[in-house]
Amino acid sequence: MNRNTMDIYKILKQLPHRYPFLLVDRVLAIDKGKSIRAVKNVTINEPFFQGHFPYRPVMPGVLMLEALAQAAALLAFDAIDTTPDEDSVYYFAGMDGVRFKRPVEPGDQLILEVELVRMKAGIFKFKARALVDNELAVEAELTCAVRKIA
Repeated sequence: MNRNTMDIYKILKQLPHRYPFLLVDRVLAIDKGKSIRAVKNVTINEPFFQGHFPYRPVMPGVLMLEALAQAAALLAFDAIDTTPDEDSVYYFAGMDGVRFKRPVEPGDQLILEVELVRMKAGIFKFKARALVDNELAVEAELTCAVRKIA
């Protein structure tokens, strides 16, 4: 596999998330310290569709943002050449300019695009967006932080 991509096995080594909360299936491209393009395949089998909404399943917006944050984490860890361990955690620190533009439904492929704007002292600022069929689904500016917990 290309060094600039990640399959699910590499993703599992970088992110602590597991089913049902792992929301990145593959990294299509990563430009070290600059940007990442990843994918979340959305299926009817997602557990959140049972209640959101049974009559017309729609992916919750907060989970679209979480998928973007997970892609951002992969970009951040690659930028600083680290693999997270049990003594550190990657937190959301803020979201700005969040706009939802279209619903995401079963069968959609959510393309996650994240650009690293700046990083300093373990704080990362990103510009992020997710698309379905080249149509904007959500956009946001994300702030995340890596912190030691032990």
